[in-house]
Amino acid sequence: MDSRFSNKAFAEKIGVTSFQLLSDWDRSVTKLYGLYNEAAGYGRRATFVVDKEGKIQQVVVDSMAIDPTSTLETCSILEKKLVVTPPKP
Repeated sequence: MDSRFSNKAFAEKIGVTSFQLLSDWDRSVTKLYGLYNEAAGYGRRATFVVDKEGKIQQVVVDSMAIDPTSTLETCSILEKKLVVTPPKP
């Protein structure tokens, strides 16, 4: 739900500037994913790792979503799965 400017600054801070972080400024996606607290008026922070087929591979919420360590590990594992090693003759 952060602005695109806030997301850009966050991406620069954690070193993930090779892709754009998405913003849910109107809160529609936050509500669909069950992350919006209507009474308090804010959404829980979450990081979703989505593979090339569009399947969600990992969801990290709240304080764990601020630290990108587990997300980077998941991306690394997914990247290694994509490397195809030819069989030995």
